[in-house]
Amino acid sequence: MTDQPTALNLPQMDPLPEDTARYFDICVEKLGFVPNVLRAYAFDKAKLDAFTALYNDLMLGDSALTKLEREMIAVAVSAENRCFYCLVAHGAAVRALSGDPALGEQIAMNYRMASLTPRQRAMLDFAVLMTKASATIEESDRQALRDHGLQDRDIWDLAAVASFFNMSNRMASAIAMQPNPDYHSQARG
Repeated sequence: MTDQPTALNLPQMDPLPEDTARYFDICVEKLGFVPNVLRAYAFDKAKLDAFTALYNDLMLGDSALTKLEREMIAVAVSAENRCFYCLVAHGAAVRALSGDPALGEQIAMNYRMASLTPRQRAMLDFAVLMTKASATIEESDRQALRDHGLQDRDIWDLAAVASFFNMSNRMASAIAMQPNPDYHSQARG
């Protein structure tokens, strides 16, 4: 572990449990660094394991939503919540997955101006509605998603991803979580 500040000054597990150290090594192998969100949770193994299990299930698990669509949801929700950490980290993922160096910023600034398919636009509209006014969601909002080809399981997945990032955004902001500087230069072309 480095002494790079990541969030609140909580004591880190030292040494890291073997399976956590392996997980962090995989991050370094795949990304070139350990995301600060993981370092922020590394003060408590149970909390880190719960966070990574849910994240991996929602963002990498089986779903009819593509990885890019899930990352786009993360960025749209994070833009609404003005979460610096998630905008930077997941904006980089959108750039990498889409091959478009501008798409992450377009979604972060105003997804309504981005070059999206009608399906993607409907998904982001729903995710932002969840973020701003979840109690106002009606059957017609879910039907709008079905009209764009989403099945009820897809709507569940969309809602789960949006919900996760609403929670994560609030945690990141509350504990002053900072994105890894590496994200800023990723997939820029």
